[in-house]
Formats: sequence, structure tokens, C-alpha cells
Amino acid sequence: MESAATQPLLKAVLWDMDGTIVDTEPYWIEAEHNLVEAYGGTWSHEQAMQLVGQSLVHSAGILQRAGVRLEIREIIDTLTAQVISRVRENVPWRPGARELLDELFSAGVRCALVTMSEAPLAREIVASLPRPYFEFLITGDTVTHGKPHPEAYLKAVDLLKQQDPELTVDHCVALEDSAPGVAAAVASGAVTVAIPHIVPLPDDVRRFTWDTLTDRSVAELEELVRLRLGSREPAATFENVN
Repeated sequence: MESAATQPLLKAVLWDMDGTIVDTEPYWIEAEHNLVEAYGGTWSHEQAMQLVGQSLVHSAGILQRAGVRLEIREIIDTLTAQVISRVRENVPWRPGARELLDELFSAGVRCALVTMSEAPLAREIVASLPRPYFEFLITGDTVTHGKPHPEAYLKAVDLLKQQDPELTVDHCVALEDSAPGVAAAVASGAVTVAIPHIVPLPDDVRRFTWDTLTDRSVAELEELVRLRLGSREPAATFENVN
């Protein structure tokens, strides 16, 4: 059994999905356009950008206000079915994501998926990966509060702790692309790395920023955790590491 001094600092990586592992945002936006137009409305680029990273329940409410005369559940099911259909034609992987997942798997670092997409789409994406990278999936239909609320990330950490009681949120790195997702990860206390995509993110000293996951390594993630655990200052004082 490893002593506390020899245990790895990086114990888990918590992955967002849409925009971080796969570039499905264009599929969601296309589905939103199709749905609003089917009810005689118009859907602008600006409106679509406001939904990036939001929970599906929140997004469905916005679409109702845009004229979609369906119940929340019907809107979610319609959008998800369209996106799954597109994913089955082509999975649009984000640069570097699969490579980093593979390195983490080989290094024995636990990974969990934390997404506001619901289980059917998440399972579709995970089934397209060559190895069982994810220990479990936290999806939008398994939480009460969607991102930017931290519930999904806190739930993931609680599940990880069941197998490793010594694990804390400080041993976990969250990878996110959107403002709601980053806000949720930061609020959970996880070491947060933003990889902006589609929508620019405001500066925030509480998280790190990488331009891409391409050529990023387990060693770099370990270094971020080391900085967190080795600092006597709150995480909010950390500068970005580019």
C-alpha cells in the first residue's frame, strides 16, 4: 500500500464532453435552428451562443420562449435525437482529446465524464472510443441542477471517493470549454482548465487556460495539481499556466 508521500497527486480527471472531447456544438445549433424554424420562428447565432454549455432544461426553456410549442421533455428529446443522428454519421473529435485520454488511461489516472448532455448521447460518444476510459458518466439527466451549478462535479468527486477515501477535490482536474462549465468546475473546487471553444471566455484567475489539448500530457496535469496542493494561498490566487 502506497504511503501518503508516494501517492500520485493527480488522482482523477473530470471531462466535459460537448466542445471538449467532441465538437458537437454545431450539431446542437443545427438542431436548435431546425426546431425553431419548424414552429415559424427564427434562431440567431447570438441566441445559439447563449445556450453553449447550458443545461438542456435551461436551453429548452429558451427555445420555448423562441416559439417552440413543445414541453421541455419533448424539446430535449427532439434535440438529442437529432444530435445522436449526426454523431452516428461522424464523431467530430476535438484535437488532442483522445490522445490525452489514452495517456491518462495508460498512466492509471481515473477519468469521469461530467456532461449536461443526457445519457443516450454520452453513451454514443463513449462507445466510439477504443478503450474504457471513463469509470462512470455524470449526465444532465442524473442531476437536479445543471451547470453552472457545481452539483455534477461534486457528485463525480463523491463517487470517486467511494473507491479512494483519501481523494479530495484538490486531486482532481476538470477540463471544460464553456463559461457555464468552467463556472461549475471552479465552484466545485476542482483544479480547472479551460480550453475555450466556440465562445470566448472572460479572464478568471481561478482557473488555468490552455489553447488546445493537442500535445498536452499527464505530467502537465500533475503539475497543476502540485501547484494547488503546494500553495498556501487559495486557488483563486493562481495565475494561468499557458
